[in-house]
Parts: sequence; structure tokens; C-alpha cells
Amino acid sequence: MSSDAEQILANLQVVSAERARRFGDAALAERVGAVKRYQHARFKSTYADLLAQPRYARAALFFLDDLYGPHDFTERDAQFARIVPALVRLFPPDIVGTVRALSALHALSESFDTRMAEVLDSPDLDAQRYARAWQRTGQVAERDRQIALMLEVGQSLERYTRNPLLRHSLRLMRGPARAAGLGALQGFLERGFDTFREMRGASAFLATIASRERALASFLFTAEAVAASGSTSAVPLGEAPVSSSPLGQSL
Repeated sequence: MSSDAEQILANLQVVSAERARRFGDAALAERVGAVKRYQHARFKSTYADLLAQPRYARAALFFLDDLYGPHDFTERDAQFARIVPALVRLFPPDIVGTVRALSALHALSESFDTRMAEVLDSPDLDAQRYARAWQRTGQVAERDRQIALMLEVGQSLERYTRNPLLRHSLRLMRGPARAAGLGALQGFLERGFDTFREMRGASAFLATIASRERALASFLFTAEAVAASGSTSAVPLGEAPVSSSPLGQSL
């Protein structure tokens, strides 16, 4: 088995183990769900300006739903796990690399969601409780890696838009992918490609994501984060002002 296949399978095994733990602990599963919903709402708030702009709205929604969403990706993951060797054999190397990054992001995010839920005493989540759980979970370097992996997936999709041959190869993969049980993965890749192509350049968009997510992560590791969110308001943390965006006048 190739190194790519081994890494993808190892990441999916992490995800499966996290799901198994929650399946056996209904209270933990409820708290994980609360963490996911809170983070989804936070992302919508942080990127409200991008979601409101025709040029960037679909890309922001792609990040929100496909990379950051609270959805159940069990079907997609099950497809991955069943036919990882076929995936590595059928898809071009660049796309396999993107899938590897996606699986690593998925594993890390699921692990963090569980760790956050474990230190919560209730699924009733507000900004203050979220900041405290973030600090108790820790792992500064791994939080930065989580952001880096999200950006890696986005940067890969942007590269695909500049490679007509790769896009053509992806179209040709529709039939074989569905026949091999890879329809959900194929759909993810095509949505990502089409979304980034419509943006007509994603460098400023991705720079905005990087800047805001890293600034928020850094802030959440400070004592001031809990104090600043000391009210019981459920308003998500980390809303970045539009003026901080490197998109500037393009917004």
C-alpha cells in the first residue's frame, strides 16, 4: 500500500475512533454537537462580509459547509475507508494529495471537538465557556496545523483552476468514481473546483481566512479571551472587522 493510502487510512481510523467514543457516551456526543454548532455559527459571523459578497459567497459557503460544518460526513468517510487503494490508483497524484490533507484536517478537527467537549460540563455553550474549553484543551501548535491544513485544501483547489488538464481529468473521473463508490468524494472535489474557479483568483480570500483564523486562535489562548467574553451572550467569538481584510477594496 502506498504512503498516501496509509496516511489517509490512518486519519480515517482516528475519525472512526472519535465517533465510536461518542456513540458509547450520549452526553459526550451531545456536547460535541454543541461545539460543532457553535463553531459553525462563529465562522458565519467572522466571515459575514465574505458571505455577503457575490464574488466570495460561494467559496465562503464551501468552507463553512464542506470544511467547517457540523454535518455528518460518515458516508463520505466510509467511502474513503472502503476504497482508499482504488482512490490512490484512480485519481491524479495532485488530487490524492488534496484528499490526504482533507483527511488529516478531518481527523484533527474531530479530535479537537472531542477534547473540547470533554472539558465542558454542559452542552449549553456561550463565548465564555468556549474560550475556557479552548484554553483547557491547549495544543497551540496543533491548532495552527489545523488552520494550515484548511488552507492547504483551499490552495490545492485554487491550483486546480489554473490546470485545465487536471479539471478535464476530474470530469473524466465521474463515471469511474461513482462505479468505485467515490461519488461523495467526486462531488466534494467538483464543488471545490467550480467554487474556486468562479472566484477568479483566491489568494486574497485565502489570506483573509489565514489572518482571521490565526488571530482568533492566538486570542483564544490568552487570559483576556475569557474576560472579553464574560457575558453570557451566545454571540460567536472572533468577529473580525472588515477593515482587517487583505481583500481591501475588492470587497
